[in-house]
Parts: sequence; structure tokens; C-alpha cells
Amino acid sequence: MSADCIFCSIVDGDIPARTVYETGDVLAFLDANPLARGHTLVIPKSHAQHVGDLDGDLASELFAAVTELTPRVQAAVDADGANVGINDGEAAGQEVPHVHAHIIPRFEGDGGAPLHAVGGERPDLSDDELDEVGETVAAAIDG
Repeated sequence: MSADCIFCSIVDGDIPARTVYETGDVLAFLDANPLARGHTLVIPKSHAQHVGDLDGDLASELFAAVTELTPRVQAAVDADGANVGINDGEAAGQEVPHVHAHIIPRFEGDGGAPLHAVGGERPDLSDDELDEVGETVAAAIDG
């Protein structure tokens, strides 16, 4: 746990939360500043700042919880859909430095936007540039 992390304090019970789901390794609770009715955060109980800091088993458990909870949250608030996302790093909008997945229920006509809207202006990349980026990413993955 991290002593200065608000989510770790929620896990420890030092800060109250509206918990909706809990396992040995994962906790889900309503966002205190929701973007929609039912906005739920799903976190690993152990502290990890970035997605890449999670080991494979914990990442699987976290995503399994998101998979299970998303349709249930939607049903609970009678939503028409949901955005599911993770902000990884400050530049991506991560406000709490502890991995957390957002389940944001969406309603017809709610004025919200798709996840594509968070990227700002789309880069105008040529086929050659796309090939180069693809090769660079593949090489980084292969290590």
C-alpha cells in the first residue's frame, strides 16, 4: 500500500467508499465525483500506479471484474451503454496514481462523447508512417 494514495486509504478502510463489489484482490466502488449515475471505479487492492505495473494474474482479475461488473452496472441504472476506460499516466488524465478502470454508464442523449473524443485531433499519418509506428511498437513489445 502507498501511505499517500487515496485509493489505498479506501482499501484500508481509512476513507469511506460506496463499495459495490469486492474480492480478495479487487475492489469496486462508486466514483465520488461521477460523470454519470452509476459511475464505478474498479481497482486492484494492492498499489500499482500504471497498468504495466500489474502482474498478469492481477491484471486478469481486474479485467475479469470489469467484464462482470459492466453489464450489471448498466442494468442497475438502466443505462443504454457504457464507456469503459483506464487513464494510464498523468498525461492521459490519470488523477489518482493508482490503477483504476472507469465504468461510466451512458444514456441516449446524455451529451457525452465516445472514447475517441479523448484523443484530441487525430494525426494525419501516411501509410509509410503507420508502417513505421507499427514496426516500432512491435519491436518494443518483442523486447
